[in-house]
Parts: sequence; structure tokens; C-alpha cells
Amino acid sequence: MSTSNQPNRLSAFAVTAPGLELICAAELRALGIEGAVEDGGVSWTGDLESIARANLWLRTASRVLVRVAEFTAKAFFELELHAKRIHWEQFAGKETAVGFRVTCRKSKLYHSDAVAERLAQSVKRRIPGIEMSGDAEPDESPASGDMQLFVVRVFRDVCTISADSSGALLHFRGYRQALAKAPLRETLAAAMLLAADWRGETGLADPMCGSGTIPIEAALMARRIAPGRSRSFAFQRWPSAKPATWSRLLEEARAGERPRSAVPIFGADRDAGAIVAARANAERAGVSEDITFVQQPISALRLDAPTFVITNPPYGVRVGETPDLKNLYAQIGNVLRRQTASPAFGMLSADPNLERHTRLTLEERFRTKNGGIPVRFVTAKPAVESTT
Repeated sequence: MSTSNQPNRLSAFAVTAPGLELICAAELRALGIEGAVEDGGVSWTGDLESIARANLWLRTASRVLVRVAEFTAKAFFELELHAKRIHWEQFAGKETAVGFRVTCRKSKLYHSDAVAERLAQSVKRRIPGIEMSGDAEPDESPASGDMQLFVVRVFRDVCTISADSSGALLHFRGYRQALAKAPLRETLAAAMLLAADWRGETGLADPMCGSGTIPIEAALMARRIAPGRSRSFAFQRWPSAKPATWSRLLEEARAGERPRSAVPIFGADRDAGAIVAARANAERAGVSEDITFVQQPISALRLDAPTFVITNPPYGVRVGETPDLKNLYAQIGNVLRRQTASPAFGMLSADPNLERHTRLTLEERFRTKNGGIPVRFVTAKPAVESTT
């Protein structure tokens, strides 16, 4: 059943990495949007303003989709019959290139390219002169151009067609151009902060910060800066989009920003190149004055005030597996126990065996993947070592 002819009642879906659904649902709730948690994301019904607000503010979602149609099709003539009823013009115009990403599973229609071809023909008949894009992966680059992506899922002969409202994936905030080894996606860094219940009310330290993603995301949160305020989105090109509404949302977001972080934010790494990259990224994000970056090993960490320590240490999977990793994880635990501030702690981990070397009592908050590697985010509150 198509929902595209009801512009005030859109069926939306915020796509997340597996394991981040509950965190995203809490983010939506804070925006006044009550969603239903599903595998791979959170769904809700709302108007275009709710779509815009979600794109502007969600820190943990990958993209926001709007369902265009859903129907059963076991043959191409059925697919074509339903496709010609879709109001494609509500999401694309002659100046917009259109692309399709199609997946087919357990269905009579199993050839994804053939499905995409039939749908493209339907769009051309509905919007004469429109261009088709040969690139159905605009989200893999920060510059998605003017392409409108439609995500098509054919599963057990049910075809679901959704319009991508985001364009480039939402983890493209616009600031991260300089990268260190094994970079952490912005959406995962934000999920770690939120899952650790860090809300910008106490200090934050990342002693293995790489290109600075965790401290930068923390600074954006502490200053109440919307992650999408400095980029554009696909829905802004939709005929139903109202530039005045988007301008109002941006003005409201900027009015709520804080001029500086109220708490200290610290990032360190033993790699000098990583610190150079982190400082450049923080400068582009507009939060360089909120973060202190220092080149130093984790053994040099000193905390004198209540602080969250949240980090993404090496796993021994991608960044040079060495026998030193056991010692590194042991050192993490030792350093934390020495802190007079008794910091709360969270880390992304790919190996329970390495976790045990910290000698910390760890609690799992979520499981997901980082660069294709299964990981889990764990937290702990170390006890202060006795000095007597």
C-alpha cells in the first residue's frame, strides 16, 4: 500500500547499525517522536518536519528513510503495475538524478538489476526527462550530489520501496577529513557516549583518541550542537519541502547552543600524527577550544576531577596485532585504578580475553560492528587504589 500520497502522514524509519536501535529510539523520544524499535532501526509515523528534525539531530542513526510503497509482486507485470501508481514526483524532479539500491531474498523476483530497471522505467514515464544515476551508493561519499536514492527490499515476494531522506550517510558531519588508523564512525562514537550515560555534565577523557572522534562528538553534545547543522539533506530537494521550516529548525538549534563546553574534554594519543589529525578535525567541527589534545601514552593519564574515560583501544584485529596488547589492557585497568577521581569507564572491545586483563568488572551496554568487526561496548566504575 502506498503512503506517498499522504504527505502529512509519512511512514519513517531511522536506520541504525545493529545494536544501536534502543539508543536511537531514546534520541527520537527526546525530539518528541515516539518510535517503534525494529531490527536495524526505529520506525514512526509523522510529517516532513519530523523527518527534517530527525536528520538534523540524530547522532546514532545512519540514515532516515520514508516508505513510498509496499506491495506483493511475484512477477514483473505485478511489479510494473504497482510501480506506475507510485507518486515518484513527490521525491524527485527533472533536475534530480534517481538511483535504486535493490536487495531480493526468498522471492520469485530474485534479479535485483532487473527490478531496478523496471522501477527506473516507471519513474521515467512519470517524470519525463529525468536522469537515472548509475551510482546507487551516494552515501559512501560526503558529497552525494543531487541524486535521490530509493532503497528497495524484496523479501518473501513483498516489495518495500523507501525514499532516502538523508543523502550522504548521517555519520558524515562534515568535520572529519583527517583520519588516523582504524577510524571510528561518528555515529558509533556518539552511541558510546550515550550508552555510558554521559550527558556533558562531567569531564570526558579519551586516552587513545586517534583522530579525535570521541572527544569531538562529546564536545558537540556538551555544547548542544546539532550534528546535521552544517550539511544538506536529500529531503531538502523534495517538492514538498518547505525551506522556511528548515530555516526555523536551524535557527532553533543554533539558539539552543552553548558558547563553550561547561566541562573539560581531553584527548590523548601516543601517535603524533593522530593528534595533528584530531586537532584539525576539532577545528573544522568548531569545537577546538573545548578540547585539550595531548600526545602521550595512556600511562601518563592523570585525572583530578570526576571524569568519564571512554575509549576505543586497539583490538589486535586491524591495527597490528602484537603480544603487547595484553599488557596494554592490563595497563588500562591499572591506570584507571590509580586515578584519585575514580572515573567511570567505557570501551569498545572485540575480545573478551583482552577485556579480562583490565581486571575490571565490566557491564555490556550494546553489541554492534565496527568496520565489519563484531564488538561490544562495556562500562565499569573502577575502585580507587588505596594509597596507604
